[in-house]
Amino acid sequence: MATTLKWATHADLAIERRPSVAREEYLDHMSFRSNTRPLFTEIFGPIVGLKEEWEEQGASADELSFAAFTYRCEQKARVGVTTGRFGGCEPEILEDTAEFTIHRDELGRTMKMPKGFATLALPLDYPVRTMDDWLQIKPWYEFDPGRLSDDWVARAKADVAAGKVLCVDIPGGFDEPRQLMGEEELCVAYYTQPELIIDMLETMGSTAERVLDVVTSEIAVDVLFVHEDMAGKSGPLAGPSQIQEFIAPYYRRVWDLVSSRGARLFDQDSDGDMRPVLDAFIEAGVNCMHPMEPAAGMDIVELREAYGERFAFYGGIDKHVLRRTQEEIAAELERKLPPMMATGGCVLGLDHRIPNGTPLANYRFYLQKAWEILES
Repeated sequence: MATTLKWATHADLAIERRPSVAREEYLDHMSFRSNTRPLFTEIFGPIVGLKEEWEEQGASADELSFAAFTYRCEQKARVGVTTGRFGGCEPEILEDTAEFTIHRDELGRTMKMPKGFATLALPLDYPVRTMDDWLQIKPWYEFDPGRLSDDWVARAKADVAAGKVLCVDIPGGFDEPRQLMGEEELCVAYYTQPELIIDMLETMGSTAERVLDVVTSEIAVDVLFVHEDMAGKSGPLAGPSQIQEFIAPYYRRVWDLVSSRGARLFDQDSDGDMRPVLDAFIEAGVNCMHPMEPAAGMDIVELREAYGERFAFYGGIDKHVLRRTQEEIAAELERKLPPMMATGGCVLGLDHRIPNGTPLANYRFYLQKAWEILES
């Protein structure tokens, strides 16, 4: 990796994709109503340091921005409303050194951000341990008319008219309590303070429902999105019983509302091995998932055989194969693309950010080979 990073933030790593799939085609494809042509994208782009590597290997400016590469994907637009935290602490820098910065964030957490190789800060503490702690910040999650921006209706209608897929977000049923408590405290609280978790999710669910009731009374949304990231390679941090008891009631109250008014996809973002809880989440309404991490056992060919049209997905192509031989890249694509092309209900792509050590020549080959198969 280059010693001096020119592209070190999420904004620096953003990529240019030219959308070529209209809203209705995307929705029909992902809900298994039609399968006229396969969809293919780059979901996240490069990891920190890769652009510097590619620049040294002779990448053009368009390759570094990804404008040179061809994908077949939709364009999404978020409705201008807030269903999650609304308010918070004033951010404050506590310590700034050559190696890292320590700051207090809007949740009140003390965060450490290493310099030069990371885009996400590491929490050193959390604001919630008890019900009393939660009650102090609960107003941040309660309904307020200010959650709906003044021009959200006009912007949403303009996005739909432009052929964009209209999305709304809700806080994660696992992820948001985890941001407030930390993973260990949250997992223990399922058993020792269930009333705390129930109150958190009841509050978040009530607020999301009220906001989205207003939204869907004006315009139909297409996708309900939730970020969870609740699993590693060894499996999820909460099991089916926790999903059913705590998270499913929250999901269902929101999904039942928006789906009754036209939403077609409930898309969950969660890395890691989600197989032990897939059934529980599908029962809670989830019908789309990404990024489908092969290294954690999320094999899209096997999962499509097991679940059929019960859920769609994004991703599923092993990002690590890009650091191997071109023969291995071809084998990965030849195994996964044809059966997914036959079924639809997926946007094929790498399962996360393109890793460091990926030769530019390999990424070029990956796209060339993928399109050779996709257009065959």
